[in-house]
Amino acid sequence: MATQSSTSSAGPSTPGPLHDVSPFIYGTTRLGDSALAFDERVRVARAAMDHGVWFHTSHQYGDALAVLRAAFDQDRARVPRLIFKIGWNSVAEVRATVDKLTLAVGIEHMDIGQLCLDGELAKDFAAGGPSVRALHDLRSAGRVGRYVLQVFPWTSHVALAALRAGHARGLIDGYIFYLNPLQRFATNPLWDLLLETRSPIIAMRTVAGGNVHDLRDVPGAAWKDYLRVRAGEVAPLFERANVAAWPEFCMRFAHGLPGVCASVGSTARLDRLAELVQIGRGPLPPLDAEVSADIEKLQRRWSDELDVHGTPGSM
Repeated sequence: MATQSSTSSAGPSTPGPLHDVSPFIYGTTRLGDSALAFDERVRVARAAMDHGVWFHTSHQYGDALAVLRAAFDQDRARVPRLIFKIGWNSVAEVRATVDKLTLAVGIEHMDIGQLCLDGELAKDFAAGGPSVRALHDLRSAGRVGRYVLQVFPWTSHVALAALRAGHARGLIDGYIFYLNPLQRFATNPLWDLLLETRSPIIAMRTVAGGNVHDLRDVPGAAWKDYLRVRAGEVAPLFERANVAAWPEFCMRFAHGLPGVCASVGSTARLDRLAELVQIGRGPLPPLDAEVSADIEKLQRRWSDELDVHGTPGSM
C-alpha cells in the first residue's frame, strides 16, 4: 500500500473512464436556496450552462431540480451533462431515483449516477451480492451511463471491501468525496488503495466551505469547529504557497493529486462562478511539492484522529 506523499505519483498515461468530465463541475446546492429569488437562481444556472461545464445535482438540494428544469427549458440545446445522486437502501430505490430525477429535469437518461449506498444495499454491494449484477443491468438498459461511488469516512469500508474483492471492477468508474485542503473523506486505507489502483476521483466541496482565513478567524464561518481548527493549520501553508486566491489554491491542490479529474464547487454568485470556471480551464499546475506534502500529512493525521469516528451530519 502507498503511504508516502502522493504528489510524486504519476497519473494514468491513457484516458480514464471519466476523461470527458470538465475539470470544474458546477455543484447546484446553492440553486436550492429558497432565500434567493427563483429567477435569479435560474439566471445563475443559465450562466453555468453557457460556460459548458458539467453539473452535479440532487433532489436533496431544496428546489434545485425545479430551477434546473426552468433553465433547461429555456435552452434545451445547452442542457449540460449531469451527475445525479442516486440511492439508497435497495436497487429498486436506485431505479426509482433514476426515473424520478431524469423526469424532474426533462432528460432521457443520466450521464453519471453517484451511488449513495446505505443499509442493506451497502452490505450487499460490499459482499458482491445480487445488487452488483442488478446495477450492471440498470446501466446496460441505458438509464445510467456510468457510476461513481460516493464515499464518506463512515462508508469508506464499503468502497474498500468492494475494491479489494474486485466487485467494483467493470461497474464503478470512479469515486467521489469531499477532497480539499481541509477535508479528505476517504479514510487512510481506502485512500491508499485508490492511489494504488489509480482509481479516478472527483473531488467535492472545492473551497471547503469558505476562505481559509474566514474559516479560521470569523466566528460562525466554519460549519463545524474542526474546520476552524484545520483552517488554522492550513492557513500558513496557503500563505507559504504564494498563490493569489484560495479557490485557485484549492483546485491546484486537488488536481495535483493522482487520479483527481474534476472538482465540484457550488455558488449562486455569477462572479464566483466565472472565477471557478476560469481556474478550471487551467492550466492547473500542482502546488509546491512541499506544501502539498504537508497538507497530505495533515490529512492522514486528521483522518485517524477524527474522520474515522465521524457519523452522518457530524462533519
